[in-house]
Amino acid sequence: MTRYIRRAAALCALLLVALLVNAARVQIVQSSTYDDNPANRRPTIARYGQPRGDIVVGGQPVTGSKDTGEQLRYERTYHDGPLYAPVTGFASQVYGTTGLENAADGILAGTDPMLSLLPLWNGVSRDRNPGGKVVTTLAAGAQRAAYEGLAGRRGAVAAIEPSSGRILALVSAPSYDPGELSGTNSAVTSAWDRLNGDPARPMLNRAIRQTYPPGSTFKVVTAAAALDAGVIRDLDAPTRSPDPYPLPETRISLTNEAEDCEDASLRYAFEWSCNTVFAKLGVDVGLKDMTATAAHFGFNDKGLRIPFPVAPSNFDTKLDAPQLALSSIGQFDTRATPLQMAMIAAAVAGGGSVKSPYLVERTTTSAGGTVSATSPRTLHQAMNPSTAARLREMMTDVVRKGTGKNAAIRGATVGGKTGTAQHGIGNSGTPYAWFISWAQADNALEPAVAVAVVVEDASARRGDISGGGDAAPIAKAVMEAVLRS
Repeated sequence: MTRYIRRAAALCALLLVALLVNAARVQIVQSSTYDDNPANRRPTIARYGQPRGDIVVGGQPVTGSKDTGEQLRYERTYHDGPLYAPVTGFASQVYGTTGLENAADGILAGTDPMLSLLPLWNGVSRDRNPGGKVVTTLAAGAQRAAYEGLAGRRGAVAAIEPSSGRILALVSAPSYDPGELSGTNSAVTSAWDRLNGDPARPMLNRAIRQTYPPGSTFKVVTAAAALDAGVIRDLDAPTRSPDPYPLPETRISLTNEAEDCEDASLRYAFEWSCNTVFAKLGVDVGLKDMTATAAHFGFNDKGLRIPFPVAPSNFDTKLDAPQLALSSIGQFDTRATPLQMAMIAAAVAGGGSVKSPYLVERTTTSAGGTVSATSPRTLHQAMNPSTAARLREMMTDVVRKGTGKNAAIRGATVGGKTGTAQHGIGNSGTPYAWFISWAQADNALEPAVAVAVVVEDASARRGDISGGGDAAPIAKAVMEAVLRS
């Protein structure tokens, strides 16, 4: 009898061990499978069961949470939603997350292990920490100046601190209110359909996700390549450039809107944007050096994140001579985001060094303890410091006496470059108006800000240099806001 009792006890013990092993397998090994199962609503309910952490600009939160009392209890709210939408993105119970709401989701939702003193225990117990905070690098005044400058027009603005890469402004117009996508009612679906069906594409982040032909603003890159390669040694020497310039291997001649471009010096050609001079310079520099210089400025970089991804700007690496000539004046297939063009202006202002742009200063716990912090990092040395100094000199001339006079600021040195970019079938579209610039207060040791502005629906007549009239005043307002702060 005792023997049967022992066998029964052993069988029960074996079954108990099997039960414990299976429970461990379900709760630990296969937990992610069940968590990710669309039929399992518990993670979603838990995710919205507490307030989401805030995104902070200038010491003030620009986000919040509202208690709805429903199953998905807390909805995301936004202060000045359209102003900050290109940075925050949206957090929607229905459509997910974008922007910083996506890139910093772990911190904001409270799931990041770094928020806990005992992350391993939290992983076992499934406890959720209060949502942390994301402190941005934005300057509130610069962000608002850019937003108000673009009011009623399509375009984008990006502003960077040259010495560090901190993003001071990131604006896309038209914008949208991300709060319209919070919640689960029918109004959210209607807002989603309306925003996605809008031909103006308000949810497109034009500052980092849209690339444009940069037009004459790209001549900064071509000038840097020519100076570094030794093709140009004297800014005031004739460049032996014909006007019009016959594109190599073709019967097509390139002309200018500006006057007196034949044999113009680099200084004059830069100040008045002579296409013929820069097209010839690109060919003289050669494809290898032009592509290398463009890459050093950040073109063709598919891995840039700020922390959400940035669309790569393009400078083709396989071009024949006429294509290289056109690419060197920012046409053909050359395309750039406004952030990329701000990086170019920042490199000139910062002595030739391209800093990695970043949008998050630090992340913290809900109580304010630092979780992580971003340190400045150099991506590339785009050009020699002496070349950057000569480009600063020429960009200053553009604002002081050339096409960029509308960007001049009393009490500061401002350098800039205007540009227009043709587009559409047969270049029939209104040219995009560009202006890139930097500013340094007279009593400061280094430039405080570099800006890029693009206006899609510029008001200038075709063929006019509209960057100085449409984009430069917006850049000026942004630079003034940074200098005041």
